Amino acid sequence: MKTMTYEEAVQELQSILDALQNEQIGMDTLAERTQRAAELIQYCREKLRSTEAQVEQLFGEDTA
Repeated sequence: MKTMTYEEAVQELQSILDALQNEQIGMDTLAERTQRAAELIQYCREKLRSTEAQVEQLFGEDTA
């Protein structure tokens, strides 16, 4: 996956979801779009975990 921001990943994920809900994705590309959505979800989870760890580290240093 190319380097992207969390916001870009969420935006792409939302566009995939919108296309699915509006039945704009054909059967030929459904598996591909579903795989891409899974990759984006994993990327977002990793970003959230990383950010949470950084915040905890910052606040942990202040209270020590």
